[in-house]
Amino acid sequence: MDSEQKALGILVGGGPAPGLNGVIAAVTIEARRHNLKVYGIYDGYKWLVQNDEKKLYEHVRELRIKDVSRIHFTGGSILRTSRTNPVKVKNGVENAVENLKKLGVNYMVTTGGDDTAFGASSIAAATKGLVKFAHVPKTIDNDLPLPNDLPTFGYQTARNLGAVLVKNMMEDSRTTGRWYIVVAMGRHTGHLALGITKSAGSTLAIIAEEFGNEGDISVNQVADILETAILKRRAMGHDHGVLVISEGVAERFTEADLFKAAGHRIEKDSYGHIQLADVELGKIIKREVEQRFQDRGEKFRMVEINIGYVLRCADPIPFDQEYTRDLGYHAVHYLLSNRPQDQSNAMICVENGRLTPIKFEDILDPKTGKTAIRFVDTESDYYRVARSYMVRLEKRDLEDKELLKIMAQELKMTPEAFVNRYRYLVE
Repeated sequence: MDSEQKALGILVGGGPAPGLNGVIAAVTIEARRHNLKVYGIYDGYKWLVQNDEKKLYEHVRELRIKDVSRIHFTGGSILRTSRTNPVKVKNGVENAVENLKKLGVNYMVTTGGDDTAFGASSIAAATKGLVKFAHVPKTIDNDLPLPNDLPTFGYQTARNLGAVLVKNMMEDSRTTGRWYIVVAMGRHTGHLALGITKSAGSTLAIIAEEFGNEGDISVNQVADILETAILKRRAMGHDHGVLVISEGVAERFTEADLFKAAGHRIEKDSYGHIQLADVELGKIIKREVEQRFQDRGEKFRMVEINIGYVLRCADPIPFDQEYTRDLGYHAVHYLLSNRPQDQSNAMICVENGRLTPIKFEDILDPKTGKTAIRFVDTESDYYRVARSYMVRLEKRDLEDKELLKIMAQELKMTPEAFVNRYRYLVE
């Protein structure tokens, strides 16, 4: 390596998102234009945190402009990705610092969600200024605390494709007289499920934030919301519908509920999250609601489908193609900036076409020490609009004597018993 030529490394962490290749391309092109060597590091932090020089060099690739030309149109990541947590690997942070030294990396671009950002901040602090970091926020969950509700890249593409899929399911449900349960990604938040619901006009959405941002959520309560939505739709003369539910609801189920539903203990990943793919949220809700109808002597079948993995590696729509080019360009210019205010390690944001860096320490939650989460604000007009177009039990329904009578009859209850049973949902 030319001792006079500085080098920039780039890696991708966490789950895939549309636009990753756009960031890789934009960073590589702009860095090469500034006479930097560019090293693509495969599989997130996986090899960077190991004390294995041979494996490290086997998983590092020098990138040139010809290697990344036109990849911004494609989904996935040419550098792949992983969920390795540097803090959880023995001597992982220290190994990462030593490996960056061996590679001769002066600047580092990481792209990922809250966990990847936390890993970047941990390694950046350990380098003590030797390597300057810029983190490009990515997640289809849209849950990173960007200013003025800026979306994270990948979200718009995921919402776009998700809305198309749900629209098709809505037509299928109408044609066949069937109910669908659609599970969308969103470990901590319901941005994606809500965005898909508003765009496609599905029957209703259920997100974790509607139960408050802390505390347990019971399977019975979720089933109650869906069951009463089905009853209300029937009372309105419709035998079909589509529920979009955020996978993060399962994150807050009690351990007893999860064990009962799955039949075994759900394992956790290196960041302490339960493995949501093993929970099968749609099946849990489907079984519970179907059993209720069966207990009343009615054969009722629902269809559940998880669209999460279908959305993550979609080709980005033009919004994310443009957005990721802006982010990659500004990441390089931030790293090379000599302005005093640009000397910290930072998360890269582009607001109104201008670079708006956020220092790593400013995105940490003081309670947890981890990257802060942007939840759906259930007091906002945005959420109020979403709820106003959903078909689900509302307080006014319990005051509508005719509607209440029809719903109660479905359950072979008196109207008074129905109110006593389900009033808590609207209080």
